[in-house]
Amino acid sequence: MASSPDVTPSEDNTPENPESGSAAATASVAAGSGRRGRVRMRRAAVMAVPATLVAAGLAVLTAQGALGVQFSISGMPFTVTATELDGTGFEQFGALDNMADGSPNAGDTGGQVLVVTSAIKDAHLTKLCQSVDLGGINLHITAGDGKDRVHAVDLTTDSTLLSGDAEFHGIEIGNDASELNKAGVKGPIGVFSQQADTVHIDNLRQTNYATTAGVFTLPNLHLNFSDKAC
Repeated sequence: MASSPDVTPSEDNTPENPESGSAAATASVAAGSGRRGRVRMRRAAVMAVPATLVAAGLAVLTAQGALGVQFSISGMPFTVTATELDGTGFEQFGALDNMADGSPNAGDTGGQVLVVTSAIKDAHLTKLCQSVDLGGINLHITAGDGKDRVHAVDLTTDSTLLSGDAEFHGIEIGNDASELNKAGVKGPIGVFSQQADTVHIDNLRQTNYATTAGVFTLPNLHLNFSDKAC
């Protein structure tokens, strides 16, 4: 992942010798400071904005440098729904995903998206649906709507919205993300997180920017283009 500059010129680290710089150099430093300042403000917002979790009243505060996925995201969100999710080994923490340099989907975000990373060691989902809005038409995927459920191993999702009726067993709230041990995923030190032995969610709905899995089994998979989203 590409990271933004972390050092901003200031009066404390700019030479005080009035004869050492020209007007052009001063203007260049000022312009650079403005650009870095905007990046630092965006990073500061990452640390200050709470991300809503699946259980009401819980929040994750992200920290600079938190990474959800190890690839550049497209910047196109997609919807995922399931009537039920059962997971063993659950972790959750804040993250900052990055788009490829020059992505047309960056808009005014600077190519960064604040997300909540959810990791599940072993997950089963019923009636999985995924849709991506391609502009007037949706790429629509369904699976697990028969007797066999969708199965995922080492599943992670990076979400900006996650809702449903959730039940956790053996939950721990307020962990340092660098010490998580339920799903085999660790976040950066100093990041607020939570984990649980098991999780059950009815009527799951997510807006995701990335999904990864070690194994993803999709029985009765069906893919088509549709005017309907999940």
